[in-house]
Amino acid sequence: MPKSFGYSAHLGYLFTELSFADRFRAAKKHGFSAVEHPSPYHVPASEMAEWLQEMGLPYVQFGLYSGDATQGEKGLAIFSDRLSEFRDSVAVGLDYAQTIGVDKVHAMAGVLPQSMRTPDHWDCYIENLRWAADRAAEREMTILVEAMSAGAVPDYFVDVPDIGAKTIAATQRGNIKLLLDVFHCVNSGLDPLVEIRKHAALIGHVHIADHPGRHEPGSGSINFAQVRSALEAAGYHGFLGCEYAPERTTVEGLGWTTVA
Repeated sequence: MPKSFGYSAHLGYLFTELSFADRFRAAKKHGFSAVEHPSPYHVPASEMAEWLQEMGLPYVQFGLYSGDATQGEKGLAIFSDRLSEFRDSVAVGLDYAQTIGVDKVHAMAGVLPQSMRTPDHWDCYIENLRWAADRAAEREMTILVEAMSAGAVPDYFVDVPDIGAKTIAATQRGNIKLLLDVFHCVNSGLDPLVEIRKHAALIGHVHIADHPGRHEPGSGSINFAQVRSALEAAGYHGFLGCEYAPERTTVEGLGWTTVA
C-alpha cells in the first residue's frame, strides 16, 4: 500500500511491549504520521497534549467511555437506564478531545443479544447519538459510528456498515460519520470494496488489518492495493488507522508500509 494515505498507529495494538508514553515515541520513530487509542483518559489531557506536541503527531480519534471492559461492555448508547452515564461521557470526551486537538470521537453502541433487543434500544441509540452530535457540533467535531463484526465482537449492536449507515440516516445529523473497518467487513463476509463504494459519502475514518488473523496487511487475503484505489475513488482523504495485531513484533512487521 503506497504512501498516498497517512498511517495512524493504533496504540492499543501496536508497540504494546512498551509503556504507553513510549508507544507514541515509537510511532514517530517508525514513520507513522498520526496516532490513536480508544481510551486515553488515564493520561491527563494537558499531559497528552504535551506528548503530541513533543512528537509532532496528531491524535486522530478516540472513544467515549464505553463501560466496563472486564464485563464485556462496549458502549452505553443503547441503554436507557444509563442515559446520564452516556451523556456525562460525552461531556468528558469532548473536553478531552478539545484539549488535545482531536475532532473525531467514537460513540460505541453497546453489546446486547438479539433476543433481548427491543425497539426502545434503537430509539435510545438514535436519541443519544443526536444529543452527542449536537454537543460535538458546538465544537466543530464529528461523532463516529463503527460496525464491528459478529465474529470479533459477538452481539455488538451495529455489526455491518449498512446498519451504521441506517443509524446515521436516522439521526439526521451531518456530523455523524462511519468508521469503516476493512477487517470487520471481510469478517462479516462482505467485500470491503463494495462497502467503500456504497458508503463513500459517510466514511469519516478507516481501520485496516488483514484477514484472517487480524494481522498486518500482506499477511492474509485482502488486496490492499484495491482497497486504496477504492478509497481514492471514494474521495477519502483521511488516515488509515492501523488496528492490527502484529504477527511478531510491531517493528518486524512494518515492511508492508513501504510496498507499492
